[in-house]
Amino acid sequence: MLVLGLDPGSRHTGFGLVRREGSRLEAIDFGRLSPAPERELAERLGEIALGLEALLDRHRPDRAAVEKVFHGANTRSLIVLAEARGALLATLARAAVEIVELSPAAIKSAAAGSGRADKTQVARMVALQLGIAVDRLASDTTDALAIAIAGSLTLPEARR
Repeated sequence: MLVLGLDPGSRHTGFGLVRREGSRLEAIDFGRLSPAPERELAERLGEIALGLEALLDRHRPDRAAVEKVFHGANTRSLIVLAEARGALLATLARAAVEIVELSPAAIKSAAAGSGRADKTQVARMVALQLGIAVDRLASDTTDALAIAIAGSLTLPEARR
């Protein structure tokens, strides 16, 4: 199964593509979709959607996993994060990719074994599971790979 994990953001959207065969995990592609920072929000979201479309065309994942949004630094940042997430969800739906939405605790639990793991623990476990050097990854990329790992484990009855 090929799973695309997405960590939404309007400045940087992390992506991680993981192939799961039984208990074996392999990182296929990972990085960031980073639109030009001087652009207006709508233009940045458009660039992120186009970048996601290109990823979908290139890799054709079986499933996409996206983190649910529960909080933000402030109301404005939460709204912008929700808008970025909406652009991703709409792009995935248009491409008819199965979508799994996961809570932060479920992602941490799947990637690091504990729903209360901190970012450093999650990054270390993602790197260990995928054989990638931690220092090679930006935090949103590590988060996206953790989301892909969690999405590859999700049972059918847990899907939304």
